[in-house]
Amino acid sequence: MSATDQQPQIAGPVSVEPEAGDATAALDSKVWQELRECYDPEIPVNIVDLGLVYAMKSEALAEGGHRVEVLMTVTSPACGMSEILRTEAEERIRKLPEVREVVVAVTFDPPWSPELMTDDARMLLNM
Repeated sequence: MSATDQQPQIAGPVSVEPEAGDATAALDSKVWQELRECYDPEIPVNIVDLGLVYAMKSEALAEGGHRVEVLMTVTSPACGMSEILRTEAEERIRKLPEVREVVVAVTFDPPWSPELMTDDARMLLNM
């Protein structure tokens, strides 16, 4: 299943870490860590800290494994990196052994703004 086949059924922006004790918290933490390894080549900050990941959810599948859905954006609709970043995020998540299905979709609604960045990202970029 590719991102072009289905749009994640999650709303954003809600880039939230899982709660402790949640049944999928361990997988969710791994997914967030993989997303933190994705960088826009033009910006030395990962996509999570940049505020590009609006939402992530995982759910157990009846046949075993999990489905992970990510809704993300890029800094500008004119950014030529959207497909590269989407593909990298999908590939990183797909390599997790618990994951059977991955859907990563790019949206421009709501548009990204610097206010979505973490304080650490703002400091790193001198903003």
